[in-house]
Amino acid sequence: MNSITSSPGAGVISEWSMQKEQVIEKINALLIDEFEIEPEQIIPGENMLETLEIDSLDLVDIVVLIEKHFGFKVVTEEMSDINTLNDFYEYVYRKMAA
Repeated sequence: MNSITSSPGAGVISEWSMQKEQVIEKINALLIDEFEIEPEQIIPGENMLETLEIDSLDLVDIVVLIEKHFGFKVVTEEMSDINTLNDFYEYVYRKMAA
Protein backbone atom coordinates (compact mmCIF):
# COMPACT_ATOMS: atom_id res chain seq x y z
CA MET A 1 0.00 0.00 0.00
CA ASN A 2 2.85 2.41 0.79
CA SER A 3 4.43 1.86 -2.63
CA ILE A 4 1.13 2.79 -4.27
CA THR A 5 0.96 5.93 -2.16
CA SER A 6 4.48 6.98 -3.10
CA SER A 7 4.13 6.11 -6.80
CA PRO A 8 1.65 8.88 -7.64
CA GLY A 9 3.97 11.41 -6.00
CA ALA A 10 6.80 10.31 -8.27
CA GLY A 11 4.46 10.50 -11.26
CA VAL A 12 3.47 14.06 -10.40
CA ILE A 13 7.10 15.20 -10.43
CA SER A 14 7.74 13.77 -13.89
CA GLU A 15 4.36 15.06 -15.09
CA TRP A 16 5.32 18.62 -14.01
CA SER A 17 8.67 18.27 -15.79
CA MET A 18 6.89 17.21 -18.94
CA GLN A 19 4.50 20.13 -18.65
CA LYS A 20 7.41 22.55 -18.38
CA GLU A 21 8.98 21.09 -21.52
CA GLN A 22 5.64 21.47 -23.29
CA VAL A 23 5.42 25.12 -22.20
CA ILE A 24 8.91 25.76 -23.60
CA GLU A 25 8.08 24.01 -26.87
CA LYS A 26 4.83 25.98 -27.25
CA ILE A 27 6.53 29.33 -26.57
CA ASN A 28 9.28 28.52 -29.05
CA ALA A 29 6.73 27.48 -31.69
CA LEU A 30 4.82 30.75 -31.18
CA LEU A 31 8.00 32.78 -31.56
CA ILE A 32 8.98 30.92 -34.72
CA ASP A 33 5.51 30.93 -36.30
CA GLU A 34 4.23 34.36 -35.33
CA PHE A 35 7.42 36.43 -35.35
CA GLU A 36 9.41 34.61 -38.04
CA ILE A 37 12.22 34.02 -35.57
CA GLU A 38 14.76 31.44 -36.67
CA PRO A 39 15.13 28.48 -34.29
CA GLU A 40 18.86 29.21 -33.87
CA GLN A 41 17.96 32.65 -32.47
CA ILE A 42 16.25 30.99 -29.52
CA ILE A 43 19.01 30.92 -26.91
CA PRO A 44 17.42 30.43 -23.47
CA GLY A 45 20.16 32.06 -21.38
CA GLU A 46 20.62 35.19 -23.49
CA ASN A 47 18.82 38.52 -23.32
CA MET A 48 15.40 37.94 -24.82
CA LEU A 49 14.91 41.25 -26.64
CA GLU A 50 18.42 41.40 -28.08
CA THR A 51 18.71 37.77 -29.13
CA LEU A 52 15.28 37.65 -30.75
CA GLU A 53 15.76 41.14 -32.23
CA ILE A 54 12.36 42.29 -31.02
CA ASP A 55 11.23 45.65 -29.73
CA SER A 56 8.74 46.65 -27.04
CA LEU A 57 5.81 46.52 -29.50
CA ASP A 58 6.72 42.95 -30.41
CA LEU A 59 6.85 42.17 -26.70
CA VAL A 60 3.27 43.43 -26.33
CA ASP A 61 2.26 41.10 -29.17
CA ILE A 62 4.06 38.21 -27.47
CA VAL A 63 2.19 38.93 -24.23
CA VAL A 64 -1.15 38.89 -26.09
CA LEU A 65 -0.27 35.54 -27.68
CA ILE A 66 0.79 34.08 -24.36
CA GLU A 67 -2.46 35.20 -22.75
CA LYS A 68 -4.46 33.71 -25.63
CA HIS A 69 -2.63 30.39 -25.85
CA PHE A 70 -2.01 29.75 -22.16
CA GLY A 71 -5.19 31.27 -20.72
CA PHE A 72 -3.89 33.62 -18.03
CA LYS A 73 -3.44 37.37 -17.68
CA VAL A 74 0.16 38.58 -17.79
CA VAL A 75 0.88 41.11 -15.05
CA THR A 76 3.03 43.93 -16.45
CA GLU A 77 4.86 44.49 -13.16
CA GLU A 78 5.90 40.83 -13.08
CA MET A 79 7.42 41.14 -16.57
CA SER A 80 9.98 43.70 -15.36
CA ASP A 81 12.14 40.91 -13.88
CA ILE A 82 12.24 38.95 -17.14
CA ASN A 83 15.48 39.35 -19.07
CA THR A 84 16.19 36.00 -20.69
CA LEU A 85 14.06 33.41 -22.45
CA ASN A 86 14.69 31.13 -19.45
CA ASP A 87 13.12 33.82 -17.23
CA PHE A 88 10.16 34.00 -19.61
CA TYR A 89 9.71 30.22 -19.75
CA GLU A 90 9.81 30.07 -15.96
CA TYR A 91 7.30 32.91 -15.62
CA VAL A 92 4.80 31.22 -17.96
CA TYR A 93 5.36 27.84 -16.33
CA ARG A 94 4.78 29.23 -12.81
CA LYS A 95 1.57 30.94 -13.95
CA MET A 96 0.37 27.68 -15.52
CA ALA A 97 1.20 25.67 -12.41
CA ALA A 98 -0.58 28.12 -10.09
